[in-house]
Amino acid sequence: MHQRAQGELRLARRMARLGTETAFEVLVKARALEAKGRDIVHLEIGEPDFDTPANIISAGADAMHQGFTHYGPAAGLLQLREAIADYIGKTRNVKVSSEEVVVVPGGKPIIFFSILSLADEGDEVIYPNPGFPIYESMINYVGAKAVPIRLREEMDFRLDVDELAGLITDRTKLIIINSPQNPTGGVLEKKDIDGIAHAIGDRDIMVLSDEIYSRLIFEGEHHSIMSIDGMKERTILLDGFSKTYAMTGWRMGYGVMRADLAASIARLMTNSNSCTASFTQVAGVEALRGPQESVDKMCAEFKKRRDVMVAGLNKIKGFSCRLPKGAFYVFPNITKTGWPSKKLADALLEDAGVAGLSGTAFGDFGEGYLRFSVANSIENIEKALERIDAWTKKNL
Repeated sequence: MHQRAQGELRLARRMARLGTETAFEVLVKARALEAKGRDIVHLEIGEPDFDTPANIISAGADAMHQGFTHYGPAAGLLQLREAIADYIGKTRNVKVSSEEVVVVPGGKPIIFFSILSLADEGDEVIYPNPGFPIYESMINYVGAKAVPIRLREEMDFRLDVDELAGLITDRTKLIIINSPQNPTGGVLEKKDIDGIAHAIGDRDIMVLSDEIYSRLIFEGEHHSIMSIDGMKERTILLDGFSKTYAMTGWRMGYGVMRADLAASIARLMTNSNSCTASFTQVAGVEALRGPQESVDKMCAEFKKRRDVMVAGLNKIKGFSCRLPKGAFYVFPNITKTGWPSKKLADALLEDAGVAGLSGTAFGDFGEGYLRFSVANSIENIEKALERIDAWTKKNL
């Protein structure tokens, strides 16, 4: 029988518009170096290095024994949606019902589903740059126009509201904001949130407010655009459990939005994932309604690590670093090294054994910066600082 030769794979054209998340690629490279016997300090991945709190693990295990191992509703179990509605209602000072909540496997599906359901080809979506790379990736994927709003170091990486207002056009369908922000650690102030709402005015523009790091703030407090009068119906609030409760592997996030949009997002869940794992959702109820000491302890530890990392980076030749106010990243300026961001990040991994990310992994405006996660021990952070310092003394 004639055997047909394997032909060239012909992907759909839209696949060429799909980006990636560089952190996972760098992690693979770092693991490969470790397999060869190299000692690598991991500052690349955005994942808490703490274990999920014991009470949450117990709730998830008990749920499995109690039979929560079957399909659930596409929008999420009612008990979790009610717990989320209560939590968001109290923390954002708005009235939220369970019909306005959709539970999904991680935070990314809310980004994907929101853009997929709201942005047609040719529509414009404004997004932060440098910013979480999946924003731009998904905008491009659906065929919309990605419009970056630059986050500037001199503003502590808060967006310029006047600049944002100038980017809004009749084609603007969605504005994405993120506070506390990945990769910079910038935090939007109340006046910024008010200014964004004022810039939108009464136009039919939705806001995707990525608040996944809302419990990890070191100075000041969290402000949500959902809390502003007239904005609740135009806001999709993204939050979840991965960062706050060290539950990255549990894959559970959620969106809070107007009920008619929530029904459409749930339909996308039906067509893609069917539902989020039931036993993880029971654990999510415990996370929200159980003791919160672990969150406060983790945040305090991240703040200590941030202080050590920023102080150390500011002593290294060619590096300067502002003090981030939230999340668990630092975003040092490396322009005075004379090295492009990607080349420097690669050299620090291969030569110094420190895994970080190029600022360009977060958009074109990330050139001149690196991102380091402080989700590692102070001992390892100090080791990384020593290695970076030694490398710069040798190579700059």
